[in-house]
Amino acid sequence: MDTQSLRTDAAKIRHLGSARSGTHHMWHMRLTSAALVPLTIGFVWLVLSLLGKDYNQVRAALAAPLPTLLLLLFIGAGVYHMQLGMQTIIEDYVHGEGARPVALAGNLFFCIAAGLACIYAVLKLSFA
Repeated sequence: MDTQSLRTDAAKIRHLGSARSGTHHMWHMRLTSAALVPLTIGFVWLVLSLLGKDYNQVRAALAAPLPTLLLLLFIGAGVYHMQLGMQTIIEDYVHGEGARPVALAGNLFFCIAAGLACIYAVLKLSFA
């Protein structure tokens, strides 16, 4: 146990830093990381199973609910994890009164656009 710490026992239990938000952010990063492990394995398995198939066979395979759900979960967790990671990098390395908010907003809009484009592509393939 750290006897030199100035944190109270309650603060150690809650894992809250001085800003009261860093731990929340860290837990979201860990949760999405843990979720992406099986989702990535499933994504790779799905892509390998679709190798060599033509467009109509891929559409038929993606028309099933399980592959579509797998892809949508993979996209959602991946894009959110990407947004959190880039937010951390921007907060750590972009300095300046105007540059940081612009970079954070750009990161958010890019992640939303990329996520929506991927979701649209999956849904278009699965419902076409």
